[in-house]
Amino acid sequence: MDGGGAKRQKTEPKDGVAGPMMDQATLTPGAKKKASESGVVSYLIGVKNRVGILEETIALFRKYTMDLTHIESRPNQGHDSEADFMFFLTTKVSPHSQAVEKELKALAVNVRVLSDDPDTEDPMWFPRRIEELDHFADRVKSLGDELESDHPGATDPVYIKRRQYFADIAIKYRHVERIPRVDYTEAEKKTWNHVYTKLTALYPTHACDEFNTAFPLLEQNCGYAPDNIPQLEDISQFLQKCTGFRLRPVAGLLSSRDFLAGLAVRVFHSTQYIRHGDKPMYTPEPDVCHELLGHVPLFANKEFAEFSQEIGLASLGASDEDVERLATCYWFSIEYGLCRQHNGIRAYGAGLLSSFGELQYCLTAEPELKDFDPPVTGLQTYPVTKFQPLYFVADSFVSAKDQMREFAAKLSRPFQGRYNPYTQSIELLESNHALKELARSIQSDVTILATALSRRSGDE
Repeated sequence: MDGGGAKRQKTEPKDGVAGPMMDQATLTPGAKKKASESGVVSYLIGVKNRVGILEETIALFRKYTMDLTHIESRPNQGHDSEADFMFFLTTKVSPHSQAVEKELKALAVNVRVLSDDPDTEDPMWFPRRIEELDHFADRVKSLGDELESDHPGATDPVYIKRRQYFADIAIKYRHVERIPRVDYTEAEKKTWNHVYTKLTALYPTHACDEFNTAFPLLEQNCGYAPDNIPQLEDISQFLQKCTGFRLRPVAGLLSSRDFLAGLAVRVFHSTQYIRHGDKPMYTPEPDVCHELLGHVPLFANKEFAEFSQEIGLASLGASDEDVERLATCYWFSIEYGLCRQHNGIRAYGAGLLSSFGELQYCLTAEPELKDFDPPVTGLQTYPVTKFQPLYFVADSFVSAKDQMREFAAKLSRPFQGRYNPYTQSIELLESNHALKELARSIQSDVTILATALSRRSGDE
């Protein structure tokens, strides 16, 4: 298969692309076993506000000589209806872990025990704030120097060393930092030039209008050009001004929970490396051509950005089965979606927009087309090593977002959450305080709308 059709979700095991929150006080026996094997365990603790509560909590670990490797506290924003504060503590597994857990339950309103093993993800824990994405920076399926034997660069030591360089950048990166700039080699620029030139020739006739509106803006503001590979930091700064979305470097494939959780807080995890130059029109994994040519342009479009975020929000606290369905919806929309426009069917999925061959194929009479419908789309199977025999067509990004929101409302989740763009965090609507704050926010927006309409009526 040529092009950058990234198999971000289905080249992975069932748990798929992007992390989540649980109401059980303890891990299952299997999860505890894996936590013991990984050597690390975390506690999410809800407490009442009183003098010395943090010291008392830390003292429990000191009592059993368990060193804390991470301590974080924040005011509760609806995570638990009775707690005033939430503590997130990480320590090494100890023979005294069960004793500590028992005493914590007596001290706190709520205790949740989380394994640090990515295979025992707790669907009731997820990053509530944008900076918490740092917690799974190194939780990838594979690193840059771990290439499959059939990868074009598998036997190229220079390429493997270069991939490790990019992986190190992503693993060390933290939210408060600027994304490190990369000096791409002449060979890498040559590969980019080849892909860029071939694809941009197709965009005017094959890509959706929203994509073709956004792409020139990236050329003007972010250094998109045939002879220049744009920097993630420049693009991220530009997207934040457009829609509030930003980029974050990633070392490899994330789980579906982790990747989708990033979308929920308007973060797109992007690779920074480029495919091997021996096969410039082929990549077995997402690379910078796929990300920057396929995904990024539409994140400058408000309706598309909101649609993408809606899939991420729906994943928070969802079951493994529902995350799989959401990941499949993502596959048939954000990766391989088509949409109806005034001039016919056009492509908006990144896997199409970064694949010279499939971008042409998808608009022929050969593949089957169905209307995008999340309950149906989420159950559809598909191949990952050849062109898609079936595509789903959305009427618009707005209608697709509304469909995803309706679908998410029917998922079995123990809470209702919303994204707060001012704090860049997820707020759970589980307490009267949280509901009142939402009501005040809505009331303020309605007042602004009424005032604007009144002034407009006066002008007329």
